[in-house]
Formats: sequence, C-alpha cells, structure tokens
Amino acid sequence: MYRGKSSDETLIEMNRTAWSGGEENNGFHANSDKETLQLENAESMLSVVSECSSAVSVCSSHSSVNVCEQCERENTEPQQHLTSFKGIWRKRALFLKYRSRVDKQQQSKDSVYFRDGVRRIDFVLSYIDDKDGEKKQDRRKVFEANLVAAGLELETEDKSESEDGKTYFLKIHVPWEVLATYADVLKIKVPFKTNDIPDKKDVPMSWLCTPYRLPEHVMQPEPDYFTATFDKSKIDFFLIEDKETFFPPSTRNRIVYYILSRCQYSKEDKDKKGIKRLLNNGTYIAAFPLHDSRYWTRSRDANCDSERYALYKYWARFSRFYKEQPLNLIRKYYGEKIGIYFAWLGFYTEMLSYAAVVGLLCFIYGVASFDENIWSKEICNETIGGQIVMCPLCDKKCGYWKLNTTCSSSWQSYLFDNTATVFFAIFMGIWVTLFLEFWKRRQARLEYEWDLVDMEEEQQQLQLRPEYEIKCTHRRRNRVTQELEWVLDQTPADKAGRFLLCWTTVVLWMCLIIASIIGVIAYRLAVFAAFASIMKDSPTNKLDVVGSLITPQFATSVTASCINFVIIMVLNFLYERVAIKITDMEVPKTHVEYENKLTVKMFLFQFVNYYSSCFYVAFFKGKFVGYPGDYAYMFGKWRNEECEPGGCLIELTTQLVIVMVGKQVWGNIQEALVPWLCNWWVSRNARNHPESLYSRWEQDHDLQTFGQLGLFYEYLEMVIQFGFITLFVASFPLAPLLALMNNILEVRVDAWKFTTQFRRPVAAKAHSIGAWDEILNMIAVFSVVTNAFIVSFTSDMIPRLVYKYAYYQGAEGSMEGYINSSLAVFNITDFKPENRPDDSENPDWFFSSNITTCRYRDYRNPPGHEKPYIHSMQFWHILAAKLAFIIIMEHVVFVVKFFVAWLIPDVPSDVKARIKRERYLIQEYLHNYELEKLKIQLSQNGPNIEQCTCPTTAATPVKLEVLSDCLT
Repeated sequence: MYRGKSSDETLIEMNRTAWSGGEENNGFHANSDKETLQLENAESMLSVVSECSSAVSVCSSHSSVNVCEQCERENTEPQQHLTSFKGIWRKRALFLKYRSRVDKQQQSKDSVYFRDGVRRIDFVLSYIDDKDGEKKQDRRKVFEANLVAAGLELETEDKSESEDGKTYFLKIHVPWEVLATYADVLKIKVPFKTNDIPDKKDVPMSWLCTPYRLPEHVMQPEPDYFTATFDKSKIDFFLIEDKETFFPPSTRNRIVYYILSRCQYSKEDKDKKGIKRLLNNGTYIAAFPLHDSRYWTRSRDANCDSERYALYKYWARFSRFYKEQPLNLIRKYYGEKIGIYFAWLGFYTEMLSYAAVVGLLCFIYGVASFDENIWSKEICNETIGGQIVMCPLCDKKCGYWKLNTTCSSSWQSYLFDNTATVFFAIFMGIWVTLFLEFWKRRQARLEYEWDLVDMEEEQQQLQLRPEYEIKCTHRRRNRVTQELEWVLDQTPADKAGRFLLCWTTVVLWMCLIIASIIGVIAYRLAVFAAFASIMKDSPTNKLDVVGSLITPQFATSVTASCINFVIIMVLNFLYERVAIKITDMEVPKTHVEYENKLTVKMFLFQFVNYYSSCFYVAFFKGKFVGYPGDYAYMFGKWRNEECEPGGCLIELTTQLVIVMVGKQVWGNIQEALVPWLCNWWVSRNARNHPESLYSRWEQDHDLQTFGQLGLFYEYLEMVIQFGFITLFVASFPLAPLLALMNNILEVRVDAWKFTTQFRRPVAAKAHSIGAWDEILNMIAVFSVVTNAFIVSFTSDMIPRLVYKYAYYQGAEGSMEGYINSSLAVFNITDFKPENRPDDSENPDWFFSSNITTCRYRDYRNPPGHEKPYIHSMQFWHILAAKLAFIIIMEHVVFVVKFFVAWLIPDVPSDVKARIKRERYLIQEYLHNYELEKLKIQLSQNGPNIEQCTCPTTAATPVKLEVLSDCLT
C-alpha cells in the first residue's frame, strides 16, 4: 500500500490530490465525496500500462528521425520516455488498485471490529520485519499458535495495509467460551439481580450542586446490580442478555493480557513465555487494547459506545474543571485501578479547598494586622534599628551593618509568622485526620459500588507476575488453603543476600542525597561572603521597589534553592532506574507486592531528596553558629550560617516555594507537553488521512505507551506534594492554596493525557490506593511533630510570647523593646584576628562613629557580666517554653486526631447494609438456583429414576488450554 510515508514524492502528491476532491489529475478523477473513482477497477489501468509499454517499445525502435508524436512533443529520448511513462502510470495503477479495494470495505477502518464487522478487536500486537526476522518470526509463529490453542481468534493486517508500509498488526478477539473460562479463573464479579435497595436521593440543598453535576447517563453509564463471582457451571444464574456485551471492554482486555502474559513462545524452553519478554526482545514492538473511537468525535460504527469521546467531552477538557468527575465511566473504560486513582485525586483536591480557605484567611490576617507588628517597626525605625550595629555575618569579607537594612524581610516574615501560624498548624493536624478518615469512607463506598469488597490478597495470587512464574521450579502446599502453589526456589542465604544488596543500594543513594545537600550548604557558606562583598556597593541597592529586597542573604538563598532543585531532578531521574532494577532483582510474587516494594524504596529516596533542604533550613540553619568570640565552622573552613534578625522562617518559605512550585511546573511539562510533542512528531504525516485510510489500530499505535508503573509516578507526585503542605505548612499557610490550584489543573491534565495522548491502558483491579495509604498516615503523624518544632524553633512566636508575658517592664504586656531584648551584645575588641572584618569591607559610617560593641541574635550575657557570653536565664526560659509548647501541641492534636478517627466509622452504615443484603441474596439465589436445577433434573428422569434417560451422545465441550498455573 502506498500512502503518506512513501519514498516516492510523486505518489504522495498524487495521493493527496486524489483525496482533495473535485480535481482532475493526468487522466483520472477523484470526486468530492471520496466514494468512487471514474475507472471501474484497477485491473483496467494495469492493462492500460501494458498497452502504453508496448507503444513506447515500438517508439524506441524508431530511428532518431522517425520518432512517435509523444516523444517529439515532449522533446525526450525514446528510451527516457519509456521509463518515465511506465513508472508514472504503474504507480497510478497501484494507487487505484488500493483505492478501489478500500472503497469496497464494508465498514470504516476506524471501527474496532474484525473485517466481518462482528468480532470485536480486544487487543492488538504490532511487529515489523527486520534483519533478525527469521528468529523473531519463529517466536511469533509459536506464540500465535499457542494463542489459538488458548481459544483466541486472530486476524492479521499486512504491512501493505499500514501507513508506513512496514508494520504488521495482529488483531485479537476473545470469544465467549474463553471469556467465561477466564472470568471464572480470575473471580470476576458479574450481575445476577437488579439492586432493589432505594438510593437516598433527598439530599438537603442539593440544588446548590446542580452547576457541578454531569448528565446522569455519563455519571451512571450502567444500571446498579447485585453481583456475584462468575461461575461458568452456573451460566444461567447470571443476567446475560448479550454475550458480546456482557463483559465490558476493560474486562475483555484484562483477560486477553492475562493470557498473553502466560503464553509460551518457544517449543524447546517452557520458561520462555509472556508478551513482556517478546516486547523486550523486539519480537513485537507494541501490545495494547484499542480506544473505541477518536476522542473528538463519535465512531461511525453504531455498535461502538464511543466512551472515549464522552470522557473527553465531559471530563478531559479544562473548561470542565469545576465539574465532578464521571468516576463510574472512568472505571468502566479504564478499569478499577485507574478509577480509584482519580477518585482519590478528586477527593484530595476537594479536601484541599477547605485547607486553602483557612490558609488564605491566616494570610489575610497577617496582612490586616500589619500595623500591630511592633518589632518590625522598631527594626525599620531610624532611631532604634538605625542605631543598632550588627556583628559581621562572615569572616573578613563581611563588614558591620545596621539592623534597619533587614526592614523589608522583617515585614515579609510577619505575613507568615504571626499568631495565626499556631492556629493553622493545629488546624492542619486535624485536617489531615479528617482527610484520611473521610477517604476511608469514600473508598469503602467505591469498593462496594465497584465490586471490590471481597477482593482479598489470596485472589490476587491468581495473578502472579509472569517474571515470578518463570523462575519457579517446584510447588509447595499452602498452609491456609491446602492447595499446591508455585514457589521460588531460593535459600535463606539467597533471600538475605538480595535483601541486603537492595537496601544497601537504597542507603547509599540516600547518603548521596545528603552529600549533595552538604555540598549545597558549602556553596551557601562559600558564596555568602562573595555576595556580601560584591553587593555592598551594588547599583541594585538604589532601585525603588526591589532594591531593599536584594540582599546577600536573599541572593544566596535563591541561588542555592535553584541549584538544590536541579540536583533533586537529576538524582531523581537516576534513582528511578536503580529502584526498578533492584526491585526486579527481588522477584516479587504479585503485581501488588512489586508495586509495594517499589513504592517504599522510591518514597524513602524522594522523602530525603525533596525534604532534606527544607529540614536543614527549618531545624539546623542558625542553630549551631556559636557567638562572635567562638564561631562554629563546617569542616573547619566555612563559618556556619546565621538567621537574619527576622528569623529563618522567611528563608524556609522561599525554599518551600521554589522546590514545591518548581516540581509542579516541571511535572506538568513532563506530563502534558512531552507526550503531545512526541505524538505530534510521530503522526505528523498521518494527521490528514481520512478515517477510511488511518485505521483505529494505527491511530492508537502512534500514541504514547502508558507503562505499568504509570500510576505509580502519578501517586508519587501527589504524595510528595501532600508532604509539602503538611510537614512545613506552619511556615507557609498559602501552600494548600498553591496545591489546590495545581491539582485542579492536574486532574484535567491527567484526564486529557489518558484520553488523548496515551494508548488505552490494560485494565487492572485495585480495591485501594495500596501502600500509599500507610505512607499518608505516616506523613500525617510526622507532620504534627515537624509543625510543632517549626513553630517552636524556626519562628519567633515563642520568644515573643515569653517576652510579652514575662520580660516586658510595663504594666500591660506589649512587644515594645523586644528587638533590643532579643539581641546580645559583643565587644568588638574581643574579635579574633581571623574573624575581624577587613577595613575595606566596613562602611564609611563605622569609621565616623565611636563604635565599641555590636549585636548578634542570641540570648547571652553582656561583656561586663561575671559570666560573659554565657546563655542568660531568658534563654533557658524560652527553651523551656518551646519544649512545653511542643509537648502540649502534640498531645492536643494527637488526642483530637484519635478521637476523630474513633468517631468516624471507616465504612458508612448504608454501605454495610448493602453488603449484608448482597451476601444474603447471593446465598438465597444460589440455593433457589440449585433447587430449581435439581427439580428439572428429577422431572427429566421421570418416575423410574433407576433408568438412565441421559442421551447417548452429548455435545462435545470446547477444550481450551487454560494458561493458569493455579489451576493445574
């Protein structure tokens, strides 16, 4: 077949012209409705080519004088005319031959059915011929023969039918007998009775939610049924109206993939099995189920549901960001595993809205109470802050400076470091508990509605990983089920060795992260002095608006945060490959076990990778600096960093915003832009093909592959974000608002990506979010501790309260004089030579004034004290207040958390009632079914039971090669 990707440009142009409609091109015509050509068939055109060839042959025998009229008219040599004439008309003939065959197709190639228009395409494999084609062809031959033996029906599209002229497509259909067999094997639940429990429709004020609702046929694409595990021997027990539509496409492609994963492709070696290995060695280049239509229009085939179009119309467009998600349709189309992810993401986003509102109110409170910020006024006051001389922040290259230079940063810090900070930290501790408890209820409801209640781990053993099955060598009796099961033959020493190797690798990579953080800290210490020297007389200081903001501390913090973000991204990219390799080496038994092991490894690494820099700023920076007469040094070379007089909270906020926002922006670029660009490039020549030429399997083949770990990365991204808005939220109350705006976009970006840019994933079951649930609980508990420590040790909330109620000298508690109280005094004559700043670094006002002391941030005795530079009593009072606050806050929040968790049941009462009702009906209906079956058997036997009335010949049952080690 010759189409868009032909090497001959003439044929390409002829193809396009023929399809453009209403044009004549060198003797043949393509009409505008693209239905027929003016020639009856391509064979007549081939005969024309033959006659023309004969005519030109005669022409070639003429002498140079007696040439034919055509040669004379075109002024060409006879033999040159022969080649050109034959080539052009033969190409046209081949095009017309293909065109006439296409026009005889009974259905559009956008259809998802075989050529007969009856059998549905449940899966597609693609391959190409290459240099190593003979070996791969043998594998395909054995593999496809075994697929046929397993009961699947195959149909091949030749490479001449493909858009690139070299790709073969193998279409797979799973007939009813195979569906019934494997539905029994996989314990798939199917309907047996319509649900007779009335729904509670009378929701108060439900009309308020009308603008957010979707049409009922989109929200509920299927009726509500009671379901039971499919049993092939009780086929008439279930509500089967049409065998072709009884199992939805998601279930059908899951069954096909189960077979493909276990089918053997070598006659000699029985261990060589599975489509995954065939994809890895290049025997097949792709394996995927089909989308049911193009996403922007319905399928022309009336038998197609066009659910992809409905998902795009009502779910994947950003203009629908305020609408609810059609979770039932998502589950029906993509399967329960993807459905549960979007249910969790939607619920998380909904709960974020409450945290975002409260965080915004706390921020507004900080803005509204700006005038009450007495300590910032003192810093900015020329007679107070303008007269306080501060000690140098680094050795040699940093000079003395005045406190009022930190005026702007002090005001910024107050926006996030005020009384509302304590309230918001406590609120978020309770919010996390409510989120997790209400999610359990939502998950329990989905488990019932999606028939996942009885999905136990034992049932998932039927879905062993093919990689595990291949390595199994013997069987062992299960102590619980007393059934033989395949086990991996490995000694305890082998297990211990693999375990040690895997976790040693994880620890080494975590140490690499810590080393990179230490490197960033060294960078901060090294460049701070350079920035301080360079920016002393910088022209940016004279800028009206931002001049006061561009300080050495700010420049150091921003550049270090950006460098840290780049290091995070690079290490993350490298470690992902390592984590997958070491998890494969452990050979987990099931897909669930594989994902859980990978989840733990990846999260531990990501936790250290993303949060370590924030932990440094929050809990280490400025805490171990010593004092001017006895500074602490890192590696004996760089002096440890100090916090500004306004505290380290504003720097923690800066670090949090850069890493959190940078990660989200980068994630959206990776998720949306990269797949779109890849698909645009791959399908650039085929985008203008009409539907009858660009088949459904070719359209999906040009899309990106959604890997088995695709959802893993989606969960990981959201859980890392969850850590940012819970672990450090006391430093930045607007973090939930930023997360909310990102997630509103994230839901639609993910929906758009799934619907338009990726091949349809193989459906999979999942009754929960898996190991992520435990990780979220762990973060929730840990966040209470981190926020309590942030309020106590990173912010200035506790020192201010201690001063206000214990050290203020006036009649009523006030913050007047707090700045002077929080700064210790140092005699500049006590500076060691290596600490004393160079004269060239000191400002001019230092030499014109008689300055003998400088101030620094600490609570220590003054120089004239009997114990100079020793921590004062105020320091110990503040430390005791900080520890008391941590203990009180943690206990209050934990008590409330446990009380709320106890108060809210994990499973709603109506769901419990429905589950009991369904189990009761299953028992009752099965009992009645068996009873009716017995009555029919007795009535057929008649009064003389001893005489056998069974027919002498019975229908021969279909024998299938069931690919399940659990059934052998």
